[in-house]
Amino acid sequence: MGDLFRRIESRIKAAVRSKRGKDVLLYLLFVAVAFVFWVFMSLDTQMQRDFEVPVELQNVPDSVTLITQPPEVLSVSVKGKDAQLLRFMWGKMSPVKFKWEDCAADNYVNLSSTRLLTRMRDYFGAGVQVVSCRPDSVKISYTTLPGVKVKLMVQADIRPQLQYIMSGAPKADVDSVTLYSATDIPHSLRIVTTEPIVKSGLKDTARYEVKVKPISGIRIVPDRVNVTIPVEPLIARKRTINLETTNLPPDKRLVTFPSKIEISYLVPMSSYNNDYPVKAYVDYKDVSLPGNKLPVNLSLIPDIYHNLTSNPTSVEYIIENVD
Repeated sequence: MGDLFRRIESRIKAAVRSKRGKDVLLYLLFVAVAFVFWVFMSLDTQMQRDFEVPVELQNVPDSVTLITQPPEVLSVSVKGKDAQLLRFMWGKMSPVKFKWEDCAADNYVNLSSTRLLTRMRDYFGAGVQVVSCRPDSVKISYTTLPGVKVKLMVQADIRPQLQYIMSGAPKADVDSVTLYSATDIPHSLRIVTTEPIVKSGLKDTARYEVKVKPISGIRIVPDRVNVTIPVEPLIARKRTINLETTNLPPDKRLVTFPSKIEISYLVPMSSYNNDYPVKAYVDYKDVSLPGNKLPVNLSLIPDIYHNLTSNPTSVEYIIENVD
């Protein structure tokens, strides 16, 4: 391996010392010098550029809650030489800072257009012209009043896939939120809701980040919640239950063929092993109906059972006298 490197090194030295090699090196030197001149000329060119300047509000008292949030960034358009703007074009922009005590009064933080432009000129330095700043002014309301906790209700319209079901109501990770306002909050405001969640075709439990529906002049904390929508498959199940008789006179006995029936239904997978009461019966009063069979009736079906059917739907019978 060492011999290979030495041979390669000797060939490179020979190529560099040759006339053609020297011409190539001279050409590359001229290219490098031209590039350096181009860079210096570009940095001296007057350009207009746009920057996103982060905003930081300093020294906010612990007793203060901001009702409206300050903008995360100011969109600033400036004109200057690239040499002056180079430090802003590379790396992370440092935030422009505003002190609370300099701009807060009467439940508002006011940053006028004049204040913003002046601060931007200081931020970018002398020789740089600030062309525009958006927003051109900032007004932030705040309060020192304590928050009011109210109940949070999830608004949802969920349609699972066929053969699937919601196994519970949609549930947020918090059951209440806190409201802050510069004025008193109405006593009638005791419930807030999320923005509507509309989903269809769900086949598994899903989680969504949802905004709490905003209220004008009021800050809601938290203003976003995580909502869980429990979805699980429906499993087919069968059971055999005894057939009972209702409205039977004391001196009669009714015998059915068969004496038991099979019910089939769909049930959520989590409840597959749970048996909820279902009764099947025939009514003695139906003996007067035409034919030699009695219809099978089912008791009130538990909500957890779906598409319940019975087999058979009618039974033959005989009536006996009781001595």
